[in-house]
Amino acid sequence: MFSSPGIQPREHVDMIYISMETAIALVSVLGNVLVVMVVCVNRALRDTTFCFIVSLAVADIAVGALVIPLAIVISLGLKTQFYTCLFLACLLLIITQGSILSLMAIAIDRYLRVKIPIKYSIIVTQNRAWVAVFLCWLLSALTGLVPMLGWHNEHTRGNLSTTSDDIIVCKFTTVMRMDYMVYFNFFGWVVVPLTIMIALYAEIFRVIRKQLNMRAEATCDTSKYLHKELKLAKSLALIVLLFALCWLPLHVMNCIIFFCPECGMPKSAMYVGIFMSHVNSALNPLVYAFRIQRFRATLVQIARRCMLCKHKETSPCPNQPSPPPLAKKTPVHP
Repeated sequence: MFSSPGIQPREHVDMIYISMETAIALVSVLGNVLVVMVVCVNRALRDTTFCFIVSLAVADIAVGALVIPLAIVISLGLKTQFYTCLFLACLLLIITQGSILSLMAIAIDRYLRVKIPIKYSIIVTQNRAWVAVFLCWLLSALTGLVPMLGWHNEHTRGNLSTTSDDIIVCKFTTVMRMDYMVYFNFFGWVVVPLTIMIALYAEIFRVIRKQLNMRAEATCDTSKYLHKELKLAKSLALIVLLFALCWLPLHVMNCIIFFCPECGMPKSAMYVGIFMSHVNSALNPLVYAFRIQRFRATLVQIARRCMLCKHKETSPCPNQPSPPPLAKKTPVHP
């Protein structure tokens, strides 16, 4: 929710936008809560890569629980103090930045796994992975709060004093400077990480395919491992691609607003851009479910266990069999 246009609350397009945003918020929260549950339930998924996937899921939960409700409230013309509005805008940036850095951490993790497979388990431990997650969110907070330090639309406040009567209609573009959004946020913290991730995944695919070609005549565990690595790398690269497709339109519109102020931007186009950026948070669980077999199997087991529990509660039979236990951790890599 970046470049929010001037809004009339009762317009038909606004009501459609609010209805669709509400649906996406529910799907995002539910889907990503299931992602966290699956990783917590299945010990085989508690490796370093899924630490970063949990971090990404937490960011997507925050989008559904915080970002989208704030976008809806602001679209209705929320009136608040200047710095309160600025902090809310910064909160949206922090969550988005957390998603980007989590994606980059996943790419780096997969790169190290295929580049240094022998030393990987020694260098990349689970404790170090959680430290990396903490650093990602710390860096996200620091970069997202930069506008609070002065890089904002100070002139918006005009001659207002610092009393409690300094009320403005809270809109993203009212408090946030477009040069910060374009040069610092987009070019510095979106384009650069995406470029790094594209380069990393390109190298991952090159290394894996090279090793598979070298072992074309061999039918051993190494080949199976490489095929699994290739499949998982494709799934994670798809998540990066979806992130780029969902977020770039809004950033491009921000660039148009900044470099060509007289061009104008239709409110419907801004709504589409904002909505697409939020849809991304609902897509990631679908990628995990359809492309990662272990994740899908655990999700099915959780669903069966819930259905059996409900059946047991309503069944008059006292000897209802319990659901089968979830698979224990195995040394097989994803």
